[in-house]
Amino acid sequence: MAVKVLILEDNPVARSFLCRVVRESFSDSLEITEAGDLETARRHIGLAGSTHGPNGTEPFKLILIDLELPDGAGLQLLAELSQYPATKIATTLYSDDDHLFPALRRGANGYLLKEDRFEVLVEELQKIVRGKPPLSPAIARRLLTHFRDGTSSEPQMPGAGVNPPGSIETPHDHQRLTPRENEVLIHLSKGFTIKEIASLMGIKWFTVNDHIKSIYKKLDVSSRAEPALSATPQGLV
Repeated sequence: MAVKVLILEDNPVARSFLCRVVRESFSDSLEITEAGDLETARRHIGLAGSTHGPNGTEPFKLILIDLELPDGAGLQLLAELSQYPATKIATTLYSDDDHLFPALRRGANGYLLKEDRFEVLVEELQKIVRGKPPLSPAIARRLLTHFRDGTSSEPQMPGAGVNPPGSIETPHDHQRLTPRENEVLIHLSKGFTIKEIASLMGIKWFTVNDHIKSIYKKLDVSSRAEPALSATPQGLV
C-alpha cells in the first residue's frame, strides 16, 4: 500500500520542489496530495474531530506544512492536528526562534528550511522521519540550565551553577520540569534520538514527544525565555 503524503504549500514552484524532495527521500511507494491553502488541506485530511481520513480512508503518514499561507498560518493546522497520527513537518523560509519554536510547541516533529539545497532537504527529511529529535543537544543543555532551580533534586549539566549572560529569572513553580521531563532533556543533551530515549526510559516514543511539547509550553519561548536561547543560533535540528 502506498504511503500517503500531504504537502501544504501555496507557492506552486516550491510545492513542486517539495514533492521532488519527498520522492527522493523514500523508496516506498508514495501517494502525494497537494494543497495550496488551509481550507483545501483540511478538506483532504477530513478534519471533523476524527484522527482518520475522510470517509474512513487511510490517514496521511507524512504532512509538510508551510507556516505562511494566504488564508492563515500553518501553526493553526498544526494545533488542529495535535492528535492526528502523522509525522508533521513545518516548512519555512525563516530559521528564527519566532517561527520555529511555536511550530515545535504545536506538535511539529521537525522543520525544513525551504532555502536549503535539494540534497540537504532530502537528508534532513530522512532524519526527521527516522526520529531525529526536534531540538539539538546544545539547546537541550541550555534548557537544563534554564530550569535547573525547578529540578534541583535531579542531575544537573556541567556549568549549571552559574547564570549565563542574558539568562532570565528562576521559573515559577508551575513552570518547573517534572522528573520525567528533566530526564528527557538530559538524554537529548547527550544526542539520543526520540526512539532511543523511549527505549532507555521504558516508555512510548510519542510519550517522549509529549514531554518535549510540555517543556516548550513551560518555557514560554515567545516572551520571557527567548533571550536565554538566543545565544545558541541554529540550535534546533
